[in-house]
Amino acid sequence: MRVVQYDRFGPPEVLCVNEVPTPDPGEGEVLVEVHAASVDAGEVAFRSGRMRGITRTEFPRGVGGDFAGRVASVGAGVRTWRAGDAVWGLMPHFAFGAIADYVAVPEQRLARAPENLGLLEAAALPVSGTTALTALTDKARLASGERLLVRGATGGVGSIAVQLGKALGAEVTALASARNLDWIRELGADAALDYRTTRPRDLGRFDVIVDLVGTDLGAYQARLHRRGRMVALAFDQDRVLRSVLGIGLRAAVRPRRTKLFSNNPSADRIAELTRFAEEGKVRPLVDTVFPMADVAEAHRRLEAGGVRGKYVIDVRRT
Repeated sequence: MRVVQYDRFGPPEVLCVNEVPTPDPGEGEVLVEVHAASVDAGEVAFRSGRMRGITRTEFPRGVGGDFAGRVASVGAGVRTWRAGDAVWGLMPHFAFGAIADYVAVPEQRLARAPENLGLLEAAALPVSGTTALTALTDKARLASGERLLVRGATGGVGSIAVQLGKALGAEVTALASARNLDWIRELGADAALDYRTTRPRDLGRFDVIVDLVGTDLGAYQARLHRRGRMVALAFDQDRVLRSVLGIGLRAAVRPRRTKLFSNNPSADRIAELTRFAEEGKVRPLVDTVFPMADVAEAHRRLEAGGVRGKYVIDVRRT
């Protein structure tokens, strides 16, 4: 089968399509024939080597954290899934490799794919959707009527956080580039502001801030109400280690005010996302679809910025 891998840290050009043996599902695992997978912004730091100080460095390494497809076969002990079932899911925590013809994953990493979505567009949602759900419901405990600020609202998680915040009854303010303000309002934001011209002190007070930028956290945290909560979901890409330590310290010193987590959703959380999608509360946002051979181009565009939602790899397209 084909799989996208890299054997050294570096620019997008280190990504290549390799031929490897198709895995057999082990006990409790499901082999999924991947139809599509998404390109995650967080993987840029891994591929470039900026995360090498805090992650494993074995090569070759795969890319892609989520996928949608159909069950090809199941391992011993699997009773939930049968060949042909339409599913979506995530790779095991801190594992990548979804941009491949097949993936073998524990059955707990899967849920039924939403019936109202095609598998291509569905692939844009599992990582972003479960991250936004966990951030707003478990960590921030966002309540109806509260004021929510989403910083970095046009990307995969940010665009879902805007939709989900509105579905949960919050008053949503989004920070994005000027060209995306109308688009963000269409997603449900009550107010959309240009991040280049809006300073933190120009903003009001918020009950919850979801940060997907990773810089100037102190200035934005100062915009919280006394019982406000910030969920920090990004690091400063130019100072990754310093940023990780800084955010971790904030979360340790004031755990009720600063929330930090690494997304590792349960099977119930992935199934909850299926329900939200089928109820129309969140919808995947696909910026551009690429064939597997053009994954490096997808990474180049991701580094350049300006993505609306997610880039998706159509695994079956040549």
